[in-house]
Amino acid sequence: MSNEFHFSENFRLAAEDWVDKENAAQLLEETKSLVMAQRQAQLGGDLPVNRAEQTIKASPAWMEHVEKIVEARRVANLAKVKMEVEKMRFHENQGREANARAELRL
Repeated sequence: MSNEFHFSENFRLAAEDWVDKENAAQLLEETKSLVMAQRQAQLGGDLPVNRAEQTIKASPAWMEHVEKIVEARRVANLAKVKMEVEKMRFHENQGREANARAELRL
């Protein structure tokens, strides 16, 4: 296997990992208001919306949900950094190869 293929395959794998983790984080972020609405509906009764929201946000379950969202974003960001590292390795290798070719010409 050539170095180029090795670098591109590592980048592809890292990129796919990032896409999956980004998707998971985005899904949690986008459904946050949906989860809030569902929990407000579960409270039922004649509770005003602002009071229901305050009650939910004060609950340990909501804190856990927010922590889950933040952790998913951290994991996605870390995967993106790993993908970028693979891209940098490819470019570093290209530079080394270009230098080696230039030295051979001399």
